[in-house]
Amino acid sequence: METTLEVRNLSKWFGGIHAIDHVNFRFKSQELRCIIGPNGAGKTTLFNIITGRIKPDEGQVIFEGEDITALKPYEISRRGIVLKFQITMVFDELTVMDNLIIAVRGRQSMRSLFFSRDEKSHEDRLMEVMEMMHLSCRGDELVKTLSHGEKQWLEMGMVLAYRPRLMLLDEPTAGMSSQETMETANIIRMISEEITTVVIEHDIKFLKEIGKNITILHQGAVLFEGTFEEVEANPIVRDVYLGKRG
Repeated sequence: METTLEVRNLSKWFGGIHAIDHVNFRFKSQELRCIIGPNGAGKTTLFNIITGRIKPDEGQVIFEGEDITALKPYEISRRGIVLKFQITMVFDELTVMDNLIIAVRGRQSMRSLFFSRDEKSHEDRLMEVMEMMHLSCRGDELVKTLSHGEKQWLEMGMVLAYRPRLMLLDEPTAGMSSQETMETANIIRMISEEITTVVIEHDIKFLKEIGKNITILHQGAVLFEGTFEEVEANPIVRDVYLGKRG
């Protein structure tokens, strides 16, 4: 299976703090990977380096064979790497469909966002996305009427409509009910059938649902990699994740 993203000897310091410490790993095409670890482990810093928001002090980020380490965030985004933050960034006063239209036309002019709505290729894609996100009956509703979980699904749909090749999700189930969390697990599994998907998450039940491949970060370094069952059975990982080790 082809490698979508490779991180080579990646390091980042903030003052005297080693936020990322010589990290190496690979994400395969259409892989679903979870990254977990205690607060301060370096998870968000890692995502920010991959997307170009901050630059590493050492190492490389290789995407589909190209070194993207020095590229600007918009250049990385155009290559197909998209990050969904924990906090939703949707337009409450627009409809679900209009939010998706804005996402799918993200590379075009602002004028085209509102005057090219009927193009068949875009319409088909948007319908696919809404169905996957359990929003197929809500396209004409204002986003402010959606639940918190539905807004998260909409934003995932907006990312998906952009047709990325690598989707990064930062705590996608934060604030969700148990039922919404399980539905989100199903959605993310479907997404990963099309797109390499990497998830930062803390919810153990959610990780059990999707955690085929898990990377544990601790103090900026990779502590362990394995399945959910292997992670759960490892006493060192369990102690670190539960905060019993410094």
